[in-house]
Amino acid sequence: MVEIKTDRALDAMREAGRVVGEALATVRASAAVGVTLRELDAVAREVLRAAGADSPFLGYRPGFAGTPFPAVICTSVNDAVVHGIPTDYRLRDGDLVSVDCGARLGGWTGDAAVSFIVGTPRPADLRMIETAERALAAGIAAAVVGARIGDIAHAIGTVARGAGYGLMEGFGGHGIGRAMHEDPHVPNDGCPGRGMRLRHGMALAIEPMLQAGGRDQYRTAPDGWTLCTADGSRAAHVEHTVAITDAGPRILTIR
Repeated sequence: MVEIKTDRALDAMREAGRVVGEALATVRASAAVGVTLRELDAVAREVLRAAGADSPFLGYRPGFAGTPFPAVICTSVNDAVVHGIPTDYRLRDGDLVSVDCGARLGGWTGDAAVSFIVGTPRPADLRMIETAERALAAGIAAAVVGARIGDIAHAIGTVARGAGYGLMEGFGGHGIGRAMHEDPHVPNDGCPGRGMRLRHGMALAIEPMLQAGGRDQYRTAPDGWTLCTADGSRAAHVEHTVAITDAGPRILTIR
Protein backbone atom coordinates (compact mmCIF):
# COMPACT_ATOMS: atom_id res chain seq x y z
CA MET A 1 0.00 0.00 0.00
CA VAL A 2 1.33 3.42 -0.96
CA GLU A 3 0.69 6.22 1.52
CA ILE A 4 -0.10 9.63 0.02
CA LYS A 5 1.36 12.28 2.32
CA THR A 6 -0.15 15.66 3.07
CA ASP A 7 1.89 18.78 2.39
CA ARG A 8 2.36 19.12 6.13
CA ALA A 9 3.75 15.59 6.31
CA LEU A 10 6.16 16.34 3.47
CA ASP A 11 7.35 19.39 5.38
CA ALA A 12 7.96 17.15 8.40
CA MET A 13 9.89 14.73 6.21
CA ARG A 14 12.00 17.65 5.04
CA GLU A 15 13.06 18.26 8.65
CA ALA A 16 14.16 14.62 8.95
CA GLY A 17 15.90 15.04 5.62
CA ARG A 18 17.85 18.04 6.88
CA VAL A 19 19.27 15.86 9.65
CA VAL A 20 20.30 13.21 7.10
CA GLY A 21 21.96 15.83 4.92
CA GLU A 22 23.84 17.27 7.89
CA ALA A 23 24.98 13.82 9.01
CA LEU A 24 26.27 12.91 5.55
CA ALA A 25 28.08 16.23 5.15
CA THR A 26 29.70 15.88 8.57
CA VAL A 27 30.74 12.28 7.94
CA ARG A 28 32.22 13.22 4.58
CA ALA A 29 34.17 16.09 6.13
CA SER A 30 35.47 13.71 8.83
CA ALA A 31 36.59 10.98 6.43
CA ALA A 32 40.37 11.00 6.05
CA VAL A 33 43.23 8.56 5.71
CA GLY A 34 43.59 6.69 9.01
CA VAL A 35 40.05 7.33 10.27
CA THR A 36 38.09 4.17 11.06
CA LEU A 37 34.61 3.42 9.76
CA ARG A 38 33.46 3.03 13.35
CA GLU A 39 34.64 6.58 14.05
CA LEU A 40 32.53 7.83 11.13
CA ASP A 41 29.52 6.06 12.63
CA ALA A 42 30.17 7.88 15.92
CA VAL A 43 30.20 11.19 14.03
CA ALA A 44 26.81 10.44 12.51
CA ARG A 45 25.39 9.31 15.86
CA GLU A 46 26.32 12.66 17.37
CA VAL A 47 24.59 14.60 14.58
CA LEU A 48 21.40 12.57 15.08
CA ARG A 49 21.60 12.96 18.86
CA ALA A 50 22.08 16.73 18.65
CA ALA A 51 19.05 17.03 16.36
CA GLY A 52 16.83 14.91 18.61
CA ALA A 53 16.53 12.27 15.89
CA ASP A 54 16.97 8.52 16.02
CA SER A 55 18.16 6.03 13.42
CA PRO A 56 15.96 3.75 11.30
CA PHE A 57 19.13 1.76 10.50
CA LEU A 58 20.16 0.86 14.03
CA GLY A 59 18.62 -2.48 14.97
CA TYR A 60 16.98 -2.90 11.57
CA ARG A 61 16.59 -6.57 10.64
CA PRO A 62 14.95 -7.47 7.33
CA GLY A 63 14.26 -11.08 6.43
CA PHE A 64 17.61 -11.68 4.75
CA ALA A 65 19.67 -10.53 7.74
CA GLY A 66 20.88 -12.95 10.36
CA THR A 67 21.53 -10.15 12.86
CA PRO A 68 20.17 -6.63 13.43
CA PHE A 69 22.16 -3.85 11.79
CA PRO A 70 24.56 -2.48 14.44
CA ALA A 71 25.12 1.10 13.26
CA VAL A 72 23.43 4.35 12.17
CA ILE A 73 25.21 4.51 8.81
CA CYS A 74 26.22 2.01 6.16
CA THR A 75 29.85 2.39 5.08
CA SER A 76 30.60 0.55 1.84
CA VAL A 77 34.22 0.72 0.68
CA ASN A 78 35.64 0.02 -2.80
CA ASP A 79 33.94 -3.19 -4.06
CA ALA A 80 31.18 -2.98 -1.44
CA VAL A 81 28.04 -1.60 -3.05
CA VAL A 82 25.63 -1.18 -0.11
CA HIS A 83 24.93 -2.22 3.49
CA GLY A 84 28.54 -2.12 4.68
CA ILE A 85 28.89 -2.38 8.46
CA PRO A 86 31.18 0.21 10.10
CA THR A 87 34.21 -1.63 11.49
CA ASP A 88 37.70 -0.78 12.72
CA TYR A 89 38.94 -0.66 9.13
CA ARG A 90 41.10 2.46 8.70
CA LEU A 91 40.54 4.43 5.52
CA ARG A 92 43.38 4.36 3.02
CA ASP A 93 44.47 6.80 0.36
CA GLY A 94 42.29 6.34 -2.72
CA ASP A 95 39.44 4.45 -1.04
CA LEU A 96 36.04 4.89 -2.66
CA VAL A 97 33.51 5.22 0.17
CA SER A 98 29.72 5.14 -0.05
CA VAL A 99 27.86 6.27 3.05
CA ASP A 100 24.12 5.68 3.49
CA CYS A 101 22.29 7.38 6.36
CA GLY A 102 18.75 7.63 7.66
CA ALA A 103 17.08 9.72 10.34
CA ARG A 104 13.69 9.55 12.01
CA LEU A 105 12.34 12.79 13.46
CA GLY A 106 8.82 13.47 14.67
CA GLY A 107 7.66 10.13 13.31
CA TRP A 108 8.91 10.76 9.76
CA THR A 109 11.95 9.38 7.98
CA GLY A 110 14.65 10.61 5.60
CA ASP A 111 17.18 8.45 3.74
CA ALA A 112 20.11 9.46 1.51
CA ALA A 113 23.56 8.32 0.40
CA VAL A 114 26.74 9.83 -0.99
CA SER A 115 29.92 8.43 -2.56
CA PHE A 116 33.33 10.09 -2.38
CA ILE A 117 37.06 9.43 -2.53
CA VAL A 118 39.41 9.60 0.45
CA GLY A 119 42.73 11.18 -0.43
CA THR A 120 44.04 10.83 -3.98
CA PRO A 121 41.25 9.96 -6.44
CA ARG A 122 41.42 7.58 -9.37
CA PRO A 123 39.98 9.19 -12.52
CA ALA A 124 37.85 6.09 -13.13
CA ASP A 125 36.31 6.40 -9.66
CA LEU A 126 35.51 10.07 -10.21
CA ARG A 127 33.82 9.23 -13.52
CA MET A 128 31.69 6.55 -11.88
CA ILE A 129 30.60 8.82 -9.02
CA GLU A 130 29.79 11.61 -11.48
CA THR A 131 27.76 9.17 -13.57
CA ALA A 132 25.91 7.93 -10.49
CA GLU A 133 25.04 11.52 -9.60
CA ARG A 134 23.83 12.17 -13.16
CA ALA A 135 21.72 9.02 -13.01
CA LEU A 136 20.21 10.18 -9.73
CA ALA A 137 19.48 13.63 -11.20
CA ALA A 138 17.82 12.01 -14.21
CA GLY A 139 15.70 9.81 -11.98
CA ILE A 140 14.64 12.78 -9.89
CA ALA A 141 13.79 14.82 -12.99
CA ALA A 142 11.50 11.99 -14.14
CA ALA A 143 9.67 11.91 -10.79
CA VAL A 144 6.77 14.15 -11.79
CA VAL A 145 3.03 13.93 -11.27
CA GLY A 146 1.47 11.78 -13.99
CA ALA A 147 4.66 9.90 -14.84
CA ARG A 148 5.18 6.27 -13.86
CA ILE A 149 7.71 4.37 -11.78
CA GLY A 150 9.11 2.92 -14.99
CA ASP A 151 9.99 6.43 -16.18
CA ILE A 152 12.26 6.90 -13.18
CA ALA A 153 13.83 3.47 -13.70
CA HIS A 154 14.37 4.12 -17.40
CA ALA A 155 15.98 7.51 -16.74
CA ILE A 156 18.45 6.02 -14.26
CA GLY A 157 19.22 3.00 -16.42
CA THR A 158 19.76 5.06 -19.55
CA VAL A 159 22.49 7.12 -17.90
CA ALA A 160 24.17 4.20 -16.13
CA ARG A 161 24.00 1.67 -18.96
CA GLY A 162 24.98 4.29 -21.51
CA ALA A 163 28.22 4.86 -19.60
CA GLY A 164 28.94 1.12 -19.39
CA TYR A 165 28.16 0.51 -15.72
CA GLY A 166 26.33 -2.39 -14.14
CA LEU A 167 23.31 -1.90 -11.89
CA MET A 168 22.91 -4.08 -8.83
CA GLU A 169 20.54 -6.89 -9.74
CA GLY A 170 17.15 -6.69 -8.02
CA PHE A 171 17.96 -3.61 -5.95
CA GLY A 172 16.70 -0.04 -6.25
CA GLY A 173 14.84 2.67 -4.43
CA HIS A 174 11.66 2.54 -2.40
CA GLY A 175 8.78 4.42 -0.94
CA ILE A 176 9.49 6.16 2.36
CA GLY A 177 7.52 7.96 5.04
CA ARG A 178 6.74 6.81 8.55
CA ALA A 179 8.88 3.76 7.81
CA MET A 180 12.20 3.67 6.00
CA HIS A 181 11.05 1.09 3.46
CA GLU A 182 7.54 1.42 2.08
CA ASP A 183 5.84 0.63 -1.23
CA PRO A 184 6.51 1.05 -4.09
CA HIS A 185 9.80 -0.50 -5.21
CA VAL A 186 11.69 1.85 -7.56
CA PRO A 187 13.96 -0.13 -9.94
CA ASN A 188 17.16 1.35 -11.33
CA ASP A 189 16.42 0.08 -14.84
CA GLY A 190 13.20 -0.51 -16.70
CA CYS A 191 10.75 0.44 -19.40
CA PRO A 192 9.19 3.90 -19.57
CA GLY A 193 5.43 4.22 -19.28
CA ARG A 194 5.07 1.20 -17.01
CA GLY A 195 4.35 0.78 -13.33
CA MET A 196 2.48 2.85 -10.79
CA ARG A 197 1.46 6.37 -11.79
CA LEU A 198 3.02 9.09 -9.64
CA ARG A 199 0.76 11.34 -7.58
CA HIS A 200 1.22 14.49 -5.53
CA GLY A 201 2.11 13.44 -1.99
CA MET A 202 4.13 10.33 -2.78
CA ALA A 203 7.64 10.16 -1.32
CA LEU A 204 10.38 8.02 -2.83
CA ALA A 205 13.98 7.21 -2.01
CA ILE A 206 15.71 7.15 -5.39
CA GLU A 207 19.12 5.44 -5.30
CA PRO A 208 21.31 4.36 -8.23
CA MET A 209 23.93 1.71 -7.38
CA LEU A 210 26.60 1.52 -10.08
CA GLN A 211 29.17 -1.26 -10.58
CA ALA A 212 32.33 -0.42 -12.52
CA GLY A 213 32.73 -3.88 -14.03
CA GLY A 214 29.53 -3.54 -16.05
CA ARG A 215 27.92 -6.57 -14.41
CA ASP A 216 24.75 -6.63 -12.30
CA GLN A 217 25.62 -9.58 -10.06
CA TYR A 218 26.70 -9.24 -6.45
CA ARG A 219 27.80 -11.41 -3.55
CA THR A 220 27.09 -11.23 0.17
CA ALA A 221 30.10 -10.78 2.46
CA PRO A 222 30.62 -13.10 5.46
CA ASP A 223 29.09 -10.49 7.82
CA GLY A 224 25.71 -11.27 6.25
CA TRP A 225 25.04 -7.62 5.44
CA THR A 226 27.61 -6.13 3.07
CA LEU A 227 26.78 -6.63 -0.60
CA CYS A 228 29.81 -6.54 -2.90
CA THR A 229 30.33 -6.63 -6.64
CA ALA A 230 30.67 -10.21 -7.85
CA ASP A 231 33.71 -9.37 -9.97
CA GLY A 232 35.54 -7.29 -7.37
CA SER A 233 35.13 -4.04 -9.30
CA ARG A 234 34.40 -0.80 -7.48
CA ALA A 235 30.94 0.60 -6.87
CA ALA A 236 29.16 3.89 -6.18
CA HIS A 237 25.85 4.55 -4.44
CA VAL A 238 24.00 7.86 -4.26
CA GLU A 239 20.49 8.59 -2.99
CA HIS A 240 17.97 11.27 -2.13
CA THR A 241 14.50 11.21 -0.60
CA VAL A 242 12.20 12.97 -3.06
CA ALA A 243 8.61 14.17 -2.75
CA ILE A 244 6.34 14.07 -5.80
CA THR A 245 4.48 17.37 -5.94
CA ASP A 246 2.34 19.32 -8.39
CA ALA A 247 5.17 21.87 -8.52
CA GLY A 248 7.73 19.22 -9.51
CA PRO A 249 10.11 16.93 -7.62
CA ARG A 250 11.12 18.21 -4.18
CA ILE A 251 14.38 16.86 -2.77
CA LEU A 252 13.95 16.40 0.98
CA THR A 253 17.49 15.37 1.95
CA ILE A 254 19.61 18.26 0.68
CA ARG A 255 21.63 19.75 3.54
